[in-house]
Formats: sequence, C-alpha cells, structure tokens
Amino acid sequence: MDGVLAGYRVLDCSIAMAGPFAAQRLGDLGADVVKVEPITGEWQRHAAAGGAAGNRINVSFLSLNRNKRSLAVDLKSAAGKSLLLKLVESADVFLQNYRPGVAKRLGVDYETLRAVNPRLVYVSISGYGEDGPYAQRPGQDLLLQAMSGAMLSTGRAGEPPQAAGQYLVDAVTASTAFEGVLAALLHRERTGEGQLVTVNMLDAITTLQMQELSVHTVGGLPQERSAEPHAHVYIRAPYGTFATSDGYLALAFPPIKLLGELIGEDSFADAVDEEDGWTRRDELFAKTAARLVLQPTAHWLETFEAAGIWAGPVYSYDDLLADPQIAHNGTFVTYEHPTEGTVTTPGFPYRFSAAPPKITRGAPLTGEHTREVLAELGLGSAEVDVLLTDGIVVETSAEGEAPAEAVPAAEAS
Repeated sequence: MDGVLAGYRVLDCSIAMAGPFAAQRLGDLGADVVKVEPITGEWQRHAAAGGAAGNRINVSFLSLNRNKRSLAVDLKSAAGKSLLLKLVESADVFLQNYRPGVAKRLGVDYETLRAVNPRLVYVSISGYGEDGPYAQRPGQDLLLQAMSGAMLSTGRAGEPPQAAGQYLVDAVTASTAFEGVLAALLHRERTGEGQLVTVNMLDAITTLQMQELSVHTVGGLPQERSAEPHAHVYIRAPYGTFATSDGYLALAFPPIKLLGELIGEDSFADAVDEEDGWTRRDELFAKTAARLVLQPTAHWLETFEAAGIWAGPVYSYDDLLADPQIAHNGTFVTYEHPTEGTVTTPGFPYRFSAAPPKITRGAPLTGEHTREVLAELGLGSAEVDVLLTDGIVVETSAEGEAPAEAVPAAEAS
C-alpha cells in the first residue's frame, strides 16, 4: 500500500462508529489497519442502521471499515491474547473504545502494551472520560448531544429540543481521535517515544462548540431560545430555514433593510442590524417567513443572489448526490466490493498532492484476513489450523459463511 501513512500498522479493536471511523481514516491514508474483532464479528456487523442489511455486510459496517483487514480472534482466551500481544510488537497504533476498566481486565491496557512496545501510540476512546462520576455511563450519541447543551441552541422556546440529523457526536469524536493519532505519530517521529492518547465523546462535542460556549462563558450572554424557530441562539435574526411556496430555503443574517425591500416588508425599513436583529428576533423571523412562503424557492434564490444576500437551497440526500459541485469535487467514491457489489459512499475530506488517499479494499468479512495476518507473525499453516480447530480464531471468505451470532455492545464506550 502507498499513501501518507504507508508503513504504519494500526490495530483497531474498537466497535460501533467513533473508533472504526477514526481507524478507517487512517486506512484511507495508507496505514495497514488490522481490525481485531471477536470471532462472532464486531457488534456493528449485527446492527444495521436504517435496516440496510446488505448481502453479507450491512451498510453500517461497510461504511466504517473499508481499507482494513479482519483478524477474528478470541481475546478472552490465553492463546488469543498471546496472538494480539505478538501483533502489538510490530504495531504503531492501538485503538480501542472499551468501557473504562475493560481493557485492563482483558490485559490490553496501555501499561501492559507499552511494556511490549514502548513506541506504541495507544488511543483510548470513552464516552465521558477514563474516570470520574460518569465514567461507566453509556457513551451514546443522542445522550451526549443532549448533555452537551447543543440541542438548546436551536428551535422554539418551550418546545422539546431537536437532535442533529447525523450521528454528530460519534463523527466529531472520530475526527478528534484521528487528529490525536496523527499528532502522536509526529511526536514519535521527533522523539522516538510512544504515548497514551485519551479521547472522550463529551469533551469532543463540548470543544466543538468553542465559539458558542465562549460567548456564554466570556461574553456572559444567556442561552435563550426564541418563540420562533431561530437556527442559533447567538446569531441575529433572521437566521434559519424558511418555507417557500414549493419547498424550503436557508437564509443567513441578511441586511434587514435590504431584505425588507426585496420581500416587500415595509416594517424593516428602520431596522438596525446589530440592534433590532436581537431585540426584534421573533418579529423579524415571523414576518420574513410570512413573505417567503408566497414565492417559490428558485425565485428567492435568484433574487437574493443578485442582491448579495446569503441564501441557499435545503437539499435532500438525492439533491446532494446530483449537485454539480459535489460531482466536481469527487466527494463520493464508487468501487466494487466482492460480496456487496457496486458501492457508492462519501470519499475523503482531505486532498494530498503527493500521496492521495484511496480505497484499496472494501470492508472485510469477519476473519477474512485471519490466516494472512497470522502468517505475517510467522505462524505456519498447521499452527493456524490448530487455532481454527480450537475456536481461538475464525476465518471466512467471499465464498464461505461469516459468523452470525451477535456480540453485545456492553464493553464499548
């Protein structure tokens, strides 16, 4: 393999989204990512988001595990743990998102693995932190969106807050872990030493709100929602999504007087943006909404663009896929998977002129590369056969059947 991270080996012992997504990003950049999963398969293999089951690999797992090889091994057995420790000897990164305390019980905590490989970059992802009063709480996306305060920055006052339409906390935690790995590897290149990198979902979603929370803590401004569904508590009106006669559009803090002229709202004529945009928020929003619903989206977008007002369409996923800028950027990638057929998914959020990211393999079947990885450790075919017979490891192929028994998620973050 080639790429920015070619030559680095990552052991991905994580499950669900945040950890696997972070490891996939490393694989996209050329790292050799070995997904070390239970012999029954990682939990996400058995939990299909949206019910998208796939042929032999559900879409959830498929989307988070490309550019990886699968080693399926029973880490609760002495023989299985011995195989992992042997892998650690040549690894650069070890990534896990077990519940706090589980890694130590399994004998794969940082101190244990550092004794095997002092240069190892060990990444531990948790829901709320490695310790503390919430350490054992389940690190679930929706719960952390709610706890982070983010939900109470949008929507109508007095109504239930709305969650983001994405797995927002999982995604930002994955990006945070990815950044942590790269920084730790750079540190190792300069000093020769590995280290422990800890990332937790609560801190990730909290620090993502750097500007909003600073406005509150430094500026002293309360987090107060309006009666109208304003899109952000700390941005002046009108700001948000509005219905048109045939759909929706997004409008971002236009000059209020100019907006009034364009939509035919005379009461905006004396408005001062940085005063009335705050003190008349509900009025400005409601009156804007009453005018925009009278004309189609295309009319308003053309009108606003000509006047230099920031506005844009509200896309569906189908609209996004058909967008010419998305096509120009090559945002989505299409490749052939041996069991799932033609696959189209989002590609890479970065560009490198010298060593661009690419897809070298789709998501693996459970234990698809078990024999291959163990051969790299020096195990002969007969030794692997014994491990297979004893149930320490499993292997499968595109022609064979993968294990189907689900594994509980209780040990994840």
